[in-house]
Formats: sequence, structure tokens, C-alpha cells
Amino acid sequence: MRSIHSASRRGQNPWIAWALLAPSLIIMLVFTVYPVFRSVAFSLTKYRLGMDAPEFIWFDNYQRLIGSGTFHKVMINTIVYALLTVLPSMIIGLGLALLVNRKGRQAGFIRTSYFYPSVMPMIAIASVWMFIYMAQNGLFDQVMIALGLGAQNVLSNRSTVLPAMAVMYVWREAGYLMVFYLAGLQAINEEVLEAATIDGATGAKCFRHITLPLLAPTTLFVSTIAFTNSFKLADHVIIMTEGAPNNASTLLLYYIYQQGFTNLNYGLSNALTVIMLVLLLIVSLPRFFSQDRKIHYS
Repeated sequence: MRSIHSASRRGQNPWIAWALLAPSLIIMLVFTVYPVFRSVAFSLTKYRLGMDAPEFIWFDNYQRLIGSGTFHKVMINTIVYALLTVLPSMIIGLGLALLVNRKGRQAGFIRTSYFYPSVMPMIAIASVWMFIYMAQNGLFDQVMIALGLGAQNVLSNRSTVLPAMAVMYVWREAGYLMVFYLAGLQAINEEVLEAATIDGATGAKCFRHITLPLLAPTTLFVSTIAFTNSFKLADHVIIMTEGAPNNASTLLLYYIYQQGFTNLNYGLSNALTVIMLVLLLIVSLPRFFSQDRKIHYS
């Protein structure tokens, strides 16, 4: 009898599990899976506001983008912006985590101070930094003038607009990544670090050979988050430059916004969305699976 009851309980477990998962699955299907497939379908159409129904043109939107010089410039801008922001954000985030990974009355205040920029709306941050970068009268140009270098007007210069926006984004993103690194540091067993110290490992050696390898799972997660976040940016471009000068600061998501909400070209904007999704998958998934095999999870 006992074996029959245990077997019946085991038989009921899958249904209970599916019932518990159902709300999350429904939300994921409605708000993630369905929009992705709908975007793929709309990317094969020509559809503008006022048309009765989408007109299937198959891969014409993609061919149009491949032959577009603006699209090539936008893709280069997006990749350069990711290179300028991802690694610096991770390095500074790790440095901040090492700095605040201590006990004390002031530790909580310091952590909050570093994390605070990441909870501010990007529109507010962009507005503040736009005044910092303002030509002649902004804080940055005033410092440059005081140093005898003259006004730089970085937001109107094609060679400096992306680095200037990258500095603002790194300032915001580093505190967010700090939280993940701090959690990873606090999960490291102190006995391991003590054993390394007893064996003669100095601070730098201990960090390089003990702390960094143990932070590998966190680093993999943080790098994926930082990379995907660098592609999901549009609001600060709208506030600070609107893609100027001459599309030098136009990023992929802002270009999608332009095509969809300014030009009302929904087919082309969906084609751009599909390209962004494919690009993120191509970069993230192979690196995730290849690096995941080299990482020890404890």
C-alpha cells in the first residue's frame, strides 16, 4: 500500500509542477515568444500606418538594409559603443565591489552611493549629463577652458560624441554591475582565502589566482547582462543628440525607434528588431556555452 501511495504521489508531481509554472509560462508566451514571432512575420512585410493590411514583400526589407549606408553606420556605432562601455563597466563594477566588500557602519552608505545612479531614470541622467557637456557653459567645457584646452563641445563632434555618451553610461552601469560582483565576492568561502594567505599568497596573487577564478560564474553572467544592456539604449540618444551629428551617435535601438515611430515604417523597424535579436544570440549564446564548460560552480 505504501508503494502504491508513493507511486501515485510521484504521478501527481508533474501536474502540480506544470500548474505552478503555468502563470510564468503564459506571461512568457504572451509577452516574449509571441512578440518575437510577430516581429519576424512583420519583418517580411511592407506596412505603414493607414494601410488596410500588411503586404508581404519577403526579404526586401533586409536587402534594403544591407544596401543602406545609414544602417552600416548605425551597426558600427552600436558595436563601438558596446566596446566602449561593456569592459569598462565590468572592471569598474568589480573594483567598486572590492572596495565596498567590507563590514562597518559606513559600508551600507557607500554601497548605496555607488548603486544610486543605476536606479535613476536614464532620461534624468541624460538630462544632467547634457548640461555637463553643454558647449561653452557646461562643466566639462569650463574645466577644459580653465586648463587652457578650449571648449570641446563633445556632443557636436563626430569623433567625441560616442565616447562622451559612453562615459555617462559607464558611470550609470558600473554601480549596477557592482551588486552582482559583490554578491559573488560574499559567496566565496572565507576559509579558502585564509588557506591561500597561510600558503603565502599576497593580496594581488590571492586576487588573481583565487578570487578571480571563483568569480568566473559571476563574470560570465555580468558580461552577458552588460553586453545585452549596451544594445538596449535609445532614451539617452533622444535626449542628448537625436543621432547628431550626421548619425554619428545613432544606435541600433534608436534607429528602430526612428523607423517605427517617426517614419512609421513598421516592416523595416521589425526587420531591424530581428537583426538585433539575431546579433545578440550570435554573440551571447556561443560564448555562454563555450565558457560555461570551463567554469566551476560550487
